[in-house]
Amino acid sequence: MLNTNRPALALTLAALAPGLLAETLRYPSTRKVDHTDTYFGHTVEDPYRWLEDEKATGRSAWVEAQNKVTFGYLDQIPFRARLRKRLDELNNIDVYSSPFRHGPYIFFERREGLKNHSVLYIQREGGQPEVLLDPNTFSQDGTTGLSIFQPSADAKFAVYGRSQGGSDWQELRVIDLATKQELPDRIEWVKSSGASWRGHGFYYSRYPAPPKGQELTQRNEHHRVYFHRAGTRQSEDELVFEDPANPVRFHYVGTTEDEKYGLLLISDRGRNKLGPAVWIRDESKAEKKFRPLFAEPSDFNYLGFHHSNGWIYVRTNNGAPNYRVVRCRPDKPGIENCETVIPEKSEPMQSASFAGGRILVRYSKDVTSRVLQYAMDGKLEREIRLPGPGMAFGFGGRDDAKSVFYTFSSLHLPATIYDYEIGTGKSTVFRKPQTAFNTEAFETRQLFFKSKDGTRVPLFAAHKKGLKLDGSNPAILFGYGGFNIPASLTFSNSRVAFLEQGGVFAVACIRGGSEYGETWHQAGMRLNKQNVFDDFIAAAEFLQEQGYTSKKKLALQGGSNGGLLVGAVMNQRPDLFHVALPAVGVMDMLRFHKFTIGWNWVAEYGSADATEGEFKNLRAYSPLHNLKPASYPATLVTTADHDDRVVPAHSFKYIARLQELQRGSSPVLIRIETKSGHGASNLSKLLDTLADQYSFALYQMGVTPR
Repeated sequence: MLNTNRPALALTLAALAPGLLAETLRYPSTRKVDHTDTYFGHTVEDPYRWLEDEKATGRSAWVEAQNKVTFGYLDQIPFRARLRKRLDELNNIDVYSSPFRHGPYIFFERREGLKNHSVLYIQREGGQPEVLLDPNTFSQDGTTGLSIFQPSADAKFAVYGRSQGGSDWQELRVIDLATKQELPDRIEWVKSSGASWRGHGFYYSRYPAPPKGQELTQRNEHHRVYFHRAGTRQSEDELVFEDPANPVRFHYVGTTEDEKYGLLLISDRGRNKLGPAVWIRDESKAEKKFRPLFAEPSDFNYLGFHHSNGWIYVRTNNGAPNYRVVRCRPDKPGIENCETVIPEKSEPMQSASFAGGRILVRYSKDVTSRVLQYAMDGKLEREIRLPGPGMAFGFGGRDDAKSVFYTFSSLHLPATIYDYEIGTGKSTVFRKPQTAFNTEAFETRQLFFKSKDGTRVPLFAAHKKGLKLDGSNPAILFGYGGFNIPASLTFSNSRVAFLEQGGVFAVACIRGGSEYGETWHQAGMRLNKQNVFDDFIAAAEFLQEQGYTSKKKLALQGGSNGGLLVGAVMNQRPDLFHVALPAVGVMDMLRFHKFTIGWNWVAEYGSADATEGEFKNLRAYSPLHNLKPASYPATLVTTADHDDRVVPAHSFKYIARLQELQRGSSPVLIRIETKSGHGASNLSKLLDTLADQYSFALYQMGVTPR
């Protein structure tokens, strides 16, 4: 049975060293059950299976007991409150998003000081900004946020989404942009959806309402597309597409900017298909049936559809691992009938935006941005001059746009917003960032290291200028490595609190992402997943060999797929580093596909239920299943009670097993946030979590913040 009455900490321990403090910890006892599963003749024990059930007797008490121990430990860290205050100081500034133009309006978001959410503003060209939507007023506790926002083509209406407590579930609403008044529309059980207008109605995707009380872990099946007309009830919505024979597929319908064509995307990632089928219909002719453009889901992706002069333009990796732009006739299906407009380059194409009758293409050169402007026939017009090495995002606009906005930043430089004139190629600063620190005090270095198999891997390290490479610096090594997502090299105000302490924040651009195109992605997925862990291990070794840090001063950090990364590396090399910070991690690789939309990750990982080979591969690195009695690094697992993407049961089962098998003196704790999801539900909760992660890491490293 659970024991929730044990004292977490004595009150006199604040001045003790981390090891002594950890030795006084008494973890909550976690009930075991006699449960086994059989995979291809292999028996696997699952004694903490009961923690998957959010209604299980004792689970709430177990969560409360774990938090009591964790926060009791964190409360004893002498500088925790001071570090939390510094995070407030760094974030107590106005932060703006990159604007976008639509019809007569400019839209942008602004977060004022320490407000929990950014406010969405509307502004006529030459006019004054006015508040359109303020998520800070959506709920009393500040945990309901703004998700999607999409204006209609004529800018009369806009659809927007509300998300409660960080959940992936959304409620869609409609607002009149001229009057700023909401219509009575309320659209529920929306998940994994956008909103695409056709006239004064829009397409969206939703699931059937899950059984009451099972929203968090209920497996999401039967994704359907509906059409909603502004000002009507959800019960009147038209069912546009469903596929009862394939319950674990995603379905979306989008429209081209001119609303002439509707495109149905059918994703079958639950059956190892990385890319969708694409079907099309002519909306201007009120066609009811979709016809194939790319008939079946496959391993090829199709992104960013745009209609111009009878052609459908799309970015694809079909026939081009680094992506190319092609154009296709709507009545001639198949990639073989498409023309290449912008051929594949040696540098991977990260995005292609269509604006002002041009194609603005962002490439990645050793993970830094390079942007080229092309005519619609593929003729290169110019390279857009960026301020320097870093990351550029944006460049989206409409066909009639004269200019577009983009942002530019790096690990140590806050985002500056630029207005780019398409006709002249001139970029001007639209808005400079506010800062609460001296940006000149820091720098970012681009480095390269070799992985276990000799692969050259990029790494970026941000730190104070004049850093001594003597191994004495506290360091956080961050990684993700999956789902074709590139490493994030963007700026964070909060990260400065760590850099100010002489810290090094390093990002390893490991395989599994899109840094070097689809080949780089596939080298880190399915049966190749071990490459990702080898890369991260090599990055940690490299930082120590080069004198950036040492074992006693190194923490590994990652979230979601990155949480899996930290957990797997901790099992394989517990001697390599001193602190582990796995967040919302996928820790049970044998059962991830059983919860919510976890089946969607089968295309990336494989499935333990599919083949014996895939089972053995997953079993070989699953963080939960490879824990054994050992001395593990100090660990602070973070998760949230409303995470309905990577359900918290992953972290619950993992920490129960880790606490059972920890043989060293370092603490292994779990921090369970309430009313948050896969990401923090507001700024305050985000800063609370970061303060605890940084405090925990620095305390274990023996570093007292100045």
